Amino acid sequence: MSETMKAVRLHAFGGPEMLRYEDAPKPEPKAGGVLVRVQAAGLNPPDWYLRNGYRSLPPEWQPHPMFPLILGSDISGIVESVGEGATGFSPGDEVYAMVRFPTDVMEGSKAYAEYVNVPASELAPKPKGIAPEQAAAAPMSLLTAWQFLIDLGHEEPNPFQPVPHVPVPLAGKTVLVNGAGGGVGHLAVQLARWKGARVIAVASGKHEALMRDLGADQFIDYKKTSADTVIRDVDLVFDTVGGKPASRFLKTIRRGGALFLAFPLGFDAQDDAERLGITVSSTQVRSSGAQLKEAAPLLDAGTVRVVIDSTYPLAEAALAHARAEQGSIQGKIVLTVA
Repeated sequence: MSETMKAVRLHAFGGPEMLRYEDAPKPEPKAGGVLVRVQAAGLNPPDWYLRNGYRSLPPEWQPHPMFPLILGSDISGIVESVGEGATGFSPGDEVYAMVRFPTDVMEGSKAYAEYVNVPASELAPKPKGIAPEQAAAAPMSLLTAWQFLIDLGHEEPNPFQPVPHVPVPLAGKTVLVNGAGGGVGHLAVQLARWKGARVIAVASGKHEALMRDLGADQFIDYKKTSADTVIRDVDLVFDTVGGKPASRFLKTIRRGGALFLAFPLGFDAQDDAERLGITVSSTQVRSSGAQLKEAAPLLDAGTVRVVIDSTYPLAEAALAHARAEQGSIQGKIVLTVA
């Protein structure tokens, strides 16, 4: 009889109430992989998109997984055992990772559990200066901001455009981050500042003190002022919200500047951008242990700080998803695993 573990599983698509905390088979270490005992798991938008069955996508793109499935991709934890051929890690090592993303995005990457198998190439040593909860909150949001702003780090085809996404030099430039209070946004603000940019943060007023603390040079409360009415001649807009409304930012960008879209679906102003001499670009975040290792010293030193909105025990994952549905998240939501 195989060993079991506690996990949060989904037996059918639906609301937060569909998440069940129950016994599940404990995974065995796979060739090239590392079995990690999870200490914390971070929540990300793909988690609730999958829970709902990606209903916002065209029917032909919607998933048809084998239930039950385990959601979640971001983890921090301790190496339990190492599979055949996996190198660089030993039992007892503290690690963090974004697990099998986007390759398993439609099937569940299995992070909401006591144990998860992680390809060794996707793991990195956990920064020593931060708690497991902060480490688990970082991977997807940090890698998204990193791959948009610092280094793409891979040569996989871009699902959103025919050419690879290319980050632009940030030193001495002015960067506007829309959705700056969220998971990706608050890290993008800090990475842009680290690279020497002047940063304009756009978010709701509740985030202003945090944005100032994280180094934003200017703050705009979008509920009071529309940034496109007061900002001109920025070098880069990184819109972490994206979609059709992102077109309004074209008027804020100088000729030769760029608009980066975390969510490009629905954006329909490409012709306008070309006429204005503005590059519009997007990319799909991908797992990378090498980039998490590269970013770790920034987290360790506090140069980049991961903000936690709230934490919930693994058994209360449904409540964590309900919190996510309320919106206005400051930073990240995290599940803690006993």
